[in-house]
Amino acid sequence: MAPIPLAERLRPTHLRDMVGQPHLLGPGKPLRVAFEAGEPHSMILWGPPGVGKTSFARLMAEGFSADFIALSAVLSGVKDIRDAVERAERTRDQFGQHTILFVDEVHRFNKSQQDAFLPYVEKGLFTFIGATTENPSFEVNNALLSRAAVYVLKPLEEADLIRLLDKALERELPGFSITPSAQSMLVAHADGDARRLLNALEIVAQAAEVKKQTELDADLLTEILGDMLRRFDDGGDLFYDQISALHKSVRGSHPDASLYWFVRMLDGGADPRYLARRIIRMASEDIGLADPRALRMALDASETYERLGSPEGELALANAVIYMACAAKSNAAYMAYGAARAFVAKDKTRPVPEHLRNAPTKLMKALGYGKTYRYAHDEPEAYAAGETYLPDGMTAPGWYRPTPRGLESRIAEKLAWLAQLDKRAPKE
Repeated sequence: MAPIPLAERLRPTHLRDMVGQPHLLGPGKPLRVAFEAGEPHSMILWGPPGVGKTSFARLMAEGFSADFIALSAVLSGVKDIRDAVERAERTRDQFGQHTILFVDEVHRFNKSQQDAFLPYVEKGLFTFIGATTENPSFEVNNALLSRAAVYVLKPLEEADLIRLLDKALERELPGFSITPSAQSMLVAHADGDARRLLNALEIVAQAAEVKKQTELDADLLTEILGDMLRRFDDGGDLFYDQISALHKSVRGSHPDASLYWFVRMLDGGADPRYLARRIIRMASEDIGLADPRALRMALDASETYERLGSPEGELALANAVIYMACAAKSNAAYMAYGAARAFVAKDKTRPVPEHLRNAPTKLMKALGYGKTYRYAHDEPEAYAAGETYLPDGMTAPGWYRPTPRGLESRIAEKLAWLAQLDKRAPKE
């Protein structure tokens, strides 16, 4: 038989053995209260991998002397759900025992599969515990969400990981010791994931045993683990949290923070092309006309990456990120565009004024199309002062309000000057 993995051997057998999650498992906190009250309730455990979702579900079953059924939404289908329901009914009818049904990666089930649990949750046939790494607001049906409490589990803190590491060495690997630098490397490598920590420790310990080495040091870790990347979920919340941090750092004009999150995402395996698209978006949304060069630089950086690839092309993207962070900021164009879209979406269909219509045929000219149009280039200052360009009867909305920053301050001056020309223009 294959040996049981270290992470499984160290799975907690009592609530006091759980590490981390003090906001849920500390004295007086929700999950501790539910556990001590002896009254299980359906719940969704939302958090990154390796933070104790499965362990807590197992402890719930043991603490309440309930039958524990575990399903993986990755591997299970409707038949597995039906079998679980039949087993829960037999357990209740024959032994009077309650069932806790644990569904890992519940967000992988489609809507009909998630709906299959609803009648049994409502009848109390079993207590439903779903685990997900994705935001349940988007990935879990509202009907199921309304019948389950949602608890957010956080990545384990450094102190939690060190405590777990010490326990593993003391209880399962008593012949080994670890240097402080190697310990720091393992904790950084784990990135808040207990399973990742223990799997890495087990790999390194096995290598040390082959080398007849009892001390786990930095050189051994570097040799065995190499350049293994940090945990990075390119489609989950960690991904969107980091891109949000990058965007907000650029918007906040902090080049170091912007560069940090940019490199974090590259280091974690994010597609540089995706980052290039986001940088282009930043140039349009947060810099806009305050510095029109930003958009051109973002586009050039994207094109440079396409020509050079990684890692050479990443430097061009880094230059663009730093430029975006340092550039003058304005969301005036972004806000004006959003306001215009909202207005048009709810407004009536207004006809184009006759003086703005094109007149390529004699009939159109006879109808007066374009008859009173004033060609701006023939006017003083190349501006038809007093002319109107909005539909008849529409009040000037004033959507675009340039900021006093960067080039937009000059734009504001010009628009103010044109407004003065309009005021001085003779009224028709």
